[in-house]
Amino acid sequence: MFWGFGVAFHSLEAIVPLFLATLNAPKIVVGSVAGVFIIGMAIPQIFSAFYGSRIRNLKLATVLIHMLLLPPIFTAGFVFAFMGPHGPNAWIFYYICYILFTLGVGIVLPIWADFLETVHLAERRGSFFGISFAGSSVAGFVGGFVVNRLIDKPDPIPYIGIGFLIYAVCILGAILLFIPYRSRPRPVSERAHSFTQFTTVLKGIMKTDHNFRNYILSRIILTANYAAIPLYAVHAQDKLDFHISEAGIFTALMVAASGFSSFLAGRIGDRFGHKHAMAISFLAYLGALISALLAETLWHAYLIFVFMGVGKGGFMTSAMSLVYEFAGDKDKKIYFALIDTLTAPFVLIAILLSGLFISTGSIPPVLIVIGFILIAGILALIFLTKEPRTLREVPIPREPIS
Repeated sequence: MFWGFGVAFHSLEAIVPLFLATLNAPKIVVGSVAGVFIIGMAIPQIFSAFYGSRIRNLKLATVLIHMLLLPPIFTAGFVFAFMGPHGPNAWIFYYICYILFTLGVGIVLPIWADFLETVHLAERRGSFFGISFAGSSVAGFVGGFVVNRLIDKPDPIPYIGIGFLIYAVCILGAILLFIPYRSRPRPVSERAHSFTQFTTVLKGIMKTDHNFRNYILSRIILTANYAAIPLYAVHAQDKLDFHISEAGIFTALMVAASGFSSFLAGRIGDRFGHKHAMAISFLAYLGALISALLAETLWHAYLIFVFMGVGKGGFMTSAMSLVYEFAGDKDKKIYFALIDTLTAPFVLIAILLSGLFISTGSIPPVLIVIGFILIAGILALIFLTKEPRTLREVPIPREPIS
C-alpha cells in the first residue's frame, strides 16, 4: 500500500507523459516512457540475477538493494519542487533521473523475486499476488485524488516535484516494512561458478523449453503495447484540452480497476490457468486503445484508464505467477531476467518506430497499427503457449481394485 500510494505521484500511464509534455519534451520522448522503463529494467537484470545467486542474507539484501531507487526520484523531486527549472531543456534533467530509476528497478527485480518466493505459498500464489496488488491499488486510488488536488495549480510543475518527494518517502516506508517479514530459507539451487557458465544455463533453457520459447515469442509481439501506453493521456489531452491535474483522476480510476483486476486475475489464474488471465488482461489493453481512438468527451478519457487498470492489474498478477510456474524448482531470477532481456530490444524497436511516425504524422494511425499487432500477440499467446502447470502435472496411477 505504501508503493501504491506513492506511485500515484509518478504513474507511467498519466503523470510522467503529461509532465514531460508540459516540459515541452519531443513527442518521441513522451511516447518512450513505458518502453524506456522496460528497457532500463532489462539491462542490469542478467547481471543482477547472476550475482544475486551468491547472496546469503536475502532479506537484508532486498532492503539494501531497494535503496538504489531513492536517489533518482528524490533528486528529481527536490530540483523541480524547489528550483523549478522551466527552460526548453528542463525535461532532459528529469529524463536522466527517470532512466537511472528504471536501471535501479532492473537491479532490484531479480533479488526481490527471490525474496517473494520465500514469503508465499505456491498453491496460493495467484491469490497472494492478487491480494497484494489489490491492496496497492486501494492506496493508489486515494493517492490519485491527492495528486489531483496537489497539482491543480496554474503552474503545476513545482507541485509535481513535491509529488515525486512524496513518492520517495513512500518508497522508504515500503522498504522498512520488508524488515518484519517472516520468510523461510530459499530453495538451494545449483549455482553457476562463472558468468560464462551462467549464460550457458540461459541458452539451455531457451533451447529445451519450447513452451517458454513460445511464451517469449508472444510477449515479443505484445511489446507493441509499451509504445501505445504513454500516448493515451497525451492524445486525449490534444483532443480534449484538459488540465494536467486530470492525471490524478486517471490514476485513481486506473488503480481502482487494477486492484479489482489483480484479485480477479489471481483467482482465475489459480483455477483455470494464469495464461488465460494474461490473455484477458491484454484484451483489456486493446479496449483502452479502442477507447482512446474513439474518445470525444472527458468521460471517454476516463474509460481509457479503466481499461488500462484492468489490463495492468491482470498482467501484473498473471505475469508474476507465470514466471514461477515456468521456472518450477529452478532459479526464478533467471526466468525473470530472460523475459525482460529478450523482449527489451523489441520494445526499443516499437518506441523508435512509433516515435518516428508520430513525429511525421499523428497519433491515431500509429494506435491503429499497434491495435492489429496486439490482436496478433493475443492470438499467439492463446494458441502457441500452453499452461506451464499442465505440462508439469503428472497423473497419479491408481491401484487396481482387489
